[in-house]
Amino acid sequence: MSNAPRIQYDGAIYHVTARGNAKRDIFHVQRDWQLFLTLFAETIQQYEWQCHAYCLMTNHYHLLIKTPNANLDAGMQRLNSVYARQYNKIYLRTGHVFNNRYHAVLLEQDEHLIALARYIALNPVRAGIVNNPKNYRWGSYRATIGLEKAPAFLTTDWLLSLLGQTKEKAIAHYIKLILEASKNSAPPEQKPIKQAWHAESCCD
Repeated sequence: MSNAPRIQYDGAIYHVTARGNAKRDIFHVQRDWQLFLTLFAETIQQYEWQCHAYCLMTNHYHLLIKTPNANLDAGMQRLNSVYARQYNKIYLRTGHVFNNRYHAVLLEQDEHLIALARYIALNPVRAGIVNNPKNYRWGSYRATIGLEKAPAFLTTDWLLSLLGQTKEKAIAHYIKLILEASKNSAPPEQKPIKQAWHAESCCD
């Protein structure tokens, strides 16, 4: 069965996820998470992406990115393949690190950005790792609400501009949304999503 057409265009916004092969862990110790974030930062700079949110779990990750140029495929190929090669070298192994494909969902409206940023932030809560994403280190939520300095690759202004007229009001609104959603055991509905597609990613 052939894959759906790859939708790439200038200015597209995506929710990107990738999982470990056979659902195995792809991050084990602090070094692994830091390596991925370093490679992610390099990819963002090289392909001129904008990252609005991210969360790294043990066996998968979530990214909310905008591609000013139609180059998602090339950037993801670079990100996953380089991480996989480094991972295999560190752990003295061979074979696939990621599932054969990454998953990218196209977003179309600003309110979808808010819904997905909240969904991504709540991943460690739904997994039972923390009861509040402000206590989770490997995501963008802490930086977005001002608890730590945002890494250079993370853009928070656009998301916050959708949540309030001032940064302080926007942060307060975002925290409220997160707290309200964290009380619901079910993941936030993603009905704004229009179309999903998969793209091959070399992960050996």
